[in-house]
Parts: sequence; C-alpha cells; structure tokens
Amino acid sequence: MTELYIGLMSGTSMDGVDAALVDLSGKPQLLAAAHIPYTTELRKRLNELAHGTNDELAKMARLDAELGALFAQAAIAVMEKGKVRPRQVIAIGSHGQTIRHYPEPPASSLQIGDPNLIATISGVTTVADLRRRDMAAGGQGAPLAPAFHELAFRVRGRNRIVLNIGGVANITVLPGNSALPVTGFDTGPGNALMDRWAEKHLKRPMDEDGRWAASGQVDERLLARMLSDPYFSLPPPKSTGTSYFSPAWLEHQLHCEKRRLIRKNVQTTLCELTTRSIADAITKHAPDTAEVLVCGGGAYNLALMFRLQMLLGGIAIKSTEDYGIAPTHIEAMTFAWLAQQTLANQPGNLPSVTGAERAVVLGVIYPGENKKPR
Repeated sequence: MTELYIGLMSGTSMDGVDAALVDLSGKPQLLAAAHIPYTTELRKRLNELAHGTNDELAKMARLDAELGALFAQAAIAVMEKGKVRPRQVIAIGSHGQTIRHYPEPPASSLQIGDPNLIATISGVTTVADLRRRDMAAGGQGAPLAPAFHELAFRVRGRNRIVLNIGGVANITVLPGNSALPVTGFDTGPGNALMDRWAEKHLKRPMDEDGRWAASGQVDERLLARMLSDPYFSLPPPKSTGTSYFSPAWLEHQLHCEKRRLIRKNVQTTLCELTTRSIADAITKHAPDTAEVLVCGGGAYNLALMFRLQMLLGGIAIKSTEDYGIAPTHIEAMTFAWLAQQTLANQPGNLPSVTGAERAVVLGVIYPGENKKPR
C-alpha cells in the first residue's frame, strides 16, 4: 500500500518552488515533480527582504501570505501531475522560504510561506517550521537533508558524499562503515553569489551553464581574500546562509581590493570560491571519499562541475540522477520524508550533523481540511 507525501522546497537560490510527490511506503520513490518559478518582481522583493539591513515587517507579512498561496499551488500542481486527490496524500512537508538564518546562540531561523494557507487551499495536512526545534535542542537547524541522504544513498563498504549545491553548498558524509555516524555541514557559498553577480551585470537570473565564469580567469588575490573569511576555518557542526554570504559581503570583499576588477573574472573567481571551499572541506573532513553524488542546481553548472573534478582528482563525481533521483528533486523529497517522520512522532534531525544535544521530532502540524482545492 502506498504512503503518499508531498515535499515543498524553495532554496537559497530563490528561483521558485519545487514540489515532489513521494511514495514512502518503502524505499522512497518519486512519483511526480513540479516547479513553479518566482517572477522577477517577486524574486526582487524576496532578495530585498532577505538582504536588507532593516526588517520590514509589513512587507514580510504580505510575502508570507503570498508565498503560502504559491506553495499551495505547487502542491496542487504536483497532485494533478501525479493524478492523485488531496485525500490520498497523507501530508505536505513545507520548508518555506528562508529569510534569515542565525545558527549561533541565540539561534533562530525564519522561513516564510504561511502553512495555514497551504493546508487550507490544498486541503492536505501540512508540516512546517522544521528547523527551529533542532535549534531549541542546541543545534544549528541545518543542514537537515543528511538524514534523508543516508536513507537514499548510503551503502555499506563505500565512502560517499552527497554534495548539494543550491544557493549555499553543503556536504553529507556517508561512511561505508555502518558503525560510523553520518556527518555534514554547509561548506559556504554555492550558486547565490554567482547568481547575484550575473543578475547585476548580465541582467539574467543566473550564469547559464557557467559560460560567463568559463570565459574569465581566477583572480587569486581576490580569492585569497574571500577564503580568509573566518567561516571557512570553523570546525563543524556549522551552517550558514545568504544572510551571511550576501551581496553586501561580496561588495565588501571587492571594495577592500581597492583596484579595478574585471567583471567576468569576478564571476570566475566566485565559481572558484564555491569549488575550492567544497574541495577543501572534502579533503579535510572526508579524505577517504570514493565518490561524490551531486544534487542541487549547481549540478548543471558545467564550469563549476569541471573545476570541481579538477580539484578532487581521482574521486568519482556523479549526479544523483545516476542513482534514480534528479538533482533538483532531492530537497523537496527530503521535506516529504521529514513530514512522514513528524507524523510518526519520529526524529528528523541528526545531532552528529546539526550539533543538537539529542534527536528531536521536528516541525509543527497544520491539519488539512479534506476539501477540494480551490
């Protein structure tokens, strides 16, 4: 018998809502996926809210409701695509849109996308606010995906890493020795800084396939300055977000150079920052890695993937698609699984990853109304 769940995710790249319809009766099986992109105007407003120096509560409240309705549309879209009715779906797990993430005490993480609206419009019970219970237990609230990575990709006798490159990059270390714990952490910027730089100078939301980055040269002096940021030398557990590695952070790095910088070289250097920080983290914390499974939007950045393979040498780099799950579906599936864990009163965090004092049940449950979607 199937156990259907929906996972909803919008990551730090802020490009839209990913939805995954998953059967969790056994090994996780993706049944359908949908993506609703953010409009340019909505993306601009979200970036202003996420990176602004002053919180504008009225703007946040309106965006919370607007995104709640949009997340509900994503849930409805994936149900229609999977040809299932709301009453057949047990629950939706909604990550929401991260606006602020403060991992250090007093720790807090804020996601918007009102789950009341998701549950009401879709008619399906919704689990949301999935980070803060881990923080209440002394953790950093992130990353949460490693627990699902373990379920989907851990195999005995082979040391693997799952590398997610979204707006921020993070790794999950999956030892082949089942007696060893799963670990993981955010390595630093993923796509976010590259996206913002491309948006500013190319007037496009991203550097398609990394072509602009591939056209320039690494500015080693600028790269050394950026890699000297204290975050990169912090030991895990650690997490970060675009409120730390923000456009303002990048502008500060550029300003400190006090010299004229070639725009395409800055993009190339930002690509190198992502790959170098990832490679350094793997080399330092998982030197016996045999293969890296890549997910997230960065898996499609050809310049980034080429450079990462150069830096990691003999380590095999593969897409999670080679193991049955497309890179862009992993995180939404993660939150479907987390909803299942919550409803079963089972923990969803890994203390070995987040630094929490103990494993805890995550999230808040918003009952569905069992009605036909509007």
